Parts: sequence; structure tokens; C-alpha cells
Amino acid sequence: MKIAVLGAGMVGRAIAEDLASGFDVTSFDNSAASLATLHKRNASVHTKQVNLLETQDFRSMLAPFGLVITAVPGFMGFEVVKRVIAAGKDVVDISFSPEDTLQLDALAKENQVTAIVDCGVAPGMSNWVLGYYNDRMEIEDFECYVGGLPKIRKKPFEYKAPFSPIDVIEEYTRPARYVENSHLVIRPALSDVELMDFEGVGTLEAFNTDGLRSILTTMKHIPNMKEKTLRYPGHVELIVALKQSGFFSDEKVNINGVEVSPLQFSSALLFKEWKLNPGEEEFTVMKIIVTGKEKGRKKRVEYSLLDHYDLATQTTSMARTTGYTCTAAANLLLQKRFTAKGVFPPELIAGDENCFQHIIQYLRERKVNWQMKAFDD
Repeated sequence: MKIAVLGAGMVGRAIAEDLASGFDVTSFDNSAASLATLHKRNASVHTKQVNLLETQDFRSMLAPFGLVITAVPGFMGFEVVKRVIAAGKDVVDISFSPEDTLQLDALAKENQVTAIVDCGVAPGMSNWVLGYYNDRMEIEDFECYVGGLPKIRKKPFEYKAPFSPIDVIEEYTRPARYVENSHLVIRPALSDVELMDFEGVGTLEAFNTDGLRSILTTMKHIPNMKEKTLRYPGHVELIVALKQSGFFSDEKVNINGVEVSPLQFSSALLFKEWKLNPGEEEFTVMKIIVTGKEKGRKKRVEYSLLDHYDLATQTTSMARTTGYTCTAAANLLLQKRFTAKGVFPPELIAGDENCFQHIIQYLRERKVNWQMKAFDD
């Protein structure tokens, strides 16, 4: 089986390397530097330099491949996934585009394609857990807290981005949606900051971001749902100051006769400030809480994760936790454990015991160890 991985960034490289242990993998990216890094890390992965947004004939490009993984930046994710589906190829996607990929369901069915979308760590693993318990409980509350952070705290931001800064800025500027008492609530991103303690990490600040995505549609029956992003305390105050000062605006300003986009300018500066350097250690911390009733009795389930940079393979935790969740789902398709046609976020698959346990076991084999605790009230 030949697999195409579109995107050779930090997470895309981890995906390609993981799949290359058992399959013939080709990585596509517009960046020669990213492809060279991947080839240096794993020479068995074939590489092709391609501008995916300018490539019109996806059908010919992807003809040799039985499965496609899309790991491109969010701003181009929807269009790339759409073209892959139109080319008739099964796909697993982690691009987390701002558009609603469920809109592509009819196209996927028309082309007899299975598309698993939003299949990273969050969204992704949070959806797997919610979907699994949705089939086994009457869920009343769903909470997700997640963050990727550097081990060494460096002022002023105390943050390093595993993704491109413009994707992080998008997370900081897009209004956050959550559900409270069965009503959709829209709040500014970075709002409702609260301090929370996490074992092995300490105190972090949690704030609203627009992370619920597909479950706002697929899980409408759950009365309370929210997701918050985690950072070291003080980070939000700095970002809000930049945001309110206009540094994240895409409306160009004239500086000495030159039109400049504050967003592009800020992204260029923050790229250097937020970039993870080779070998720089970071970690992913996450907690998923599902509360409700099982057979009439109150029940609370917690899934917790604290994953660190892998020194042996020099793979970041965010690449591991995001990428391996994606490759676990890819193996569901490769092994024909899931064959339905259409667009499926993980929560629509997770009710199947075999599929859910496959994801958990696949991650455990790669030392991404989720800890589950259940409490009967």
C-alpha cells in the first residue's frame, strides 16, 4: 500500500515516519527545507516538492496512492481535503481548517470516499473519548483542557508553537463557541481565564478557544460542552495586549508609503520567538472530563495525558500526540476496520468498541499513555 502525506511540517514528518515503518510513504510539501529534514530523519520516505494550492490535477498526482493524509496549515486545509476527496481517495485529516469539513460529506459519498477529519489530539482524541462514552452514558457535561508548552519557560511569552504562528493567532482571534444549558454561547477567544493545577506540571491558566468544532453539530443533545486551551500563567495578558493594539489585524496600514498587514508582520516576528529549536524539550498536557449517568447512576470519567518530548527519536510531544492519533485512525482504514463512506469526525466512529480500543492501544504502543479514572457519585 502506498500512502501520500500532504504536508511535511513538524506533525506531518512524524506521521510520515510512523507510517513508513510498514508502508511505502511519499511526503509532499512546498518547502524544500522541510522535505530535506524529513529525508535526513528517514531516508525511506520519498519526497516531492509541490505547491498544493497551485496543483490543479490532484487525481493524477494521487493516482498511485491508496490512502492520503492531510497535514497542511489550517488556512489551506479545507481546499486540500476537498480536492483529495474529489480525486476519489480515502483521507485522514489533521489540518483543522476554520471551515466545516462536514460540508464535504455529500462529495465524499458521491466519490465513495471515507474521510476521517479533525483527527489529532484536540480536536481528535477528545472527540474519540466523547464519542465512545456517548454510546454508553447519558452525558450531561463535557470538558476538555489542552496545551502544548515548552519545558523551559522563557519570558515574555513562555510559549513555543508546534504549528505555524498564524494558526496559533487564528486560535487566539476566532470567537470561541461552547454550550451551556443547551444554549450555544459565543465568547471572545482568551476569555474566562481560570487557574488550574495539573499533576507533574503545576498551575496553568485555562481560557476559551474555539475547539469544540464538529461536536457542536454532532453532539447537540449534550447540554454542557466546553474546551479551553492551557498556557503558563501570564501568557493571556500579553496576547490580549497585542490583540487589542491591532497587531493581529489583517487590515493593512500605510507605513511610509508601504502597505503592511499587521497580522503578517506579527506572524513573521513571532515565528522566530515561538519556533521550537531542534532538540528543545516540550510537553503536552491534557484532561478530558465526561460527566453524566450510566444506567441511572451518576458517573464521572477522566482521561489525562502528560506526554514529553521523545529524546530517543527527537520527536516533539505535540507531533507524537497529534500525529500518532492520526496514524492510528489511518490504520483503521488500512485494516478495513472502518469502511463507511462519507465525512466522519472521530466522535461518529468511537462508539465502536473495537475502533476506540484500537486507537488507545496504538497510542500506548508508541508510549502515548492515556490514564483513565472513573468515579461513581
